[in-house]
Amino acid sequence: MLLPINDDNPLEGITHAYVTWGLIAANILVFVLFQHGYQAEIDVPSAFGYGVIPVVVNHTAVLPAEYVRLPSELTLVTYMFLHGGWLHLIGNMAFLWVFGDNVEDALGHVRFLAFYLLCGVAGGLTHSLAMPDSASPLVGASAGVSGLVGAYLMLHPNVRIWVLMFLRVPLRVPAAWPLGAWIGFQLWSLATTTDQETAWWAHIGGLVAGAVLVVFMRRKGVPLWVTTRDGTPEGTPPV
Repeated sequence: MLLPINDDNPLEGITHAYVTWGLIAANILVFVLFQHGYQAEIDVPSAFGYGVIPVVVNHTAVLPAEYVRLPSELTLVTYMFLHGGWLHLIGNMAFLWVFGDNVEDALGHVRFLAFYLLCGVAGGLTHSLAMPDSASPLVGASAGVSGLVGAYLMLHPNVRIWVLMFLRVPLRVPAAWPLGAWIGFQLWSLATTTDQETAWWAHIGGLVAGAVLVVFMRRKGVPLWVTTRDGTPEGTPPV
């Protein structure tokens, strides 16, 4: 397991990543104030009322009236702000903290917010299409975060980032290594696992959406696959 904790990648187009900070704050506030963060797991009414349920999104089943909170289309956004537990929340927020600011820098504040939400919607729809008979609620920011991974790889594959291997060993490596490994793990898990607790298709949907959307939504003049001015990879230490 590789957990990102920091990157050597200064902002250029914005001074502060206000939207990234706001998204992190919103996720934490929802968890603490509305999900009763002292509990180990999300409560059933919240999961079914605000999570993405494929059979409901696909209109092949109806949610029991006592759980209905919003039209099913809106749950494609609300599910992104719910989490199954503290570890689920912390893992997603770590990715958002490390990679969100530079993607926001490349897109600008307003487009970044739209980008993040679109990646989440894409992940929710992909999950619903891939598992159309599922009646289990999907919750978590993983699809939006996966979109950040796709965008960051398109923008800054050579930037050096700090990661914790197995949550213990700090390593400083080019972003393409741990993020490429993360993508490989998603694909491997999708092909081999029978685990229904993790929405692998939502991750893939968000990832693909992020990699595609960043090409069209980035600010004018922002390049892809950045290298430094002297042609060396981004993040290479001076000699």
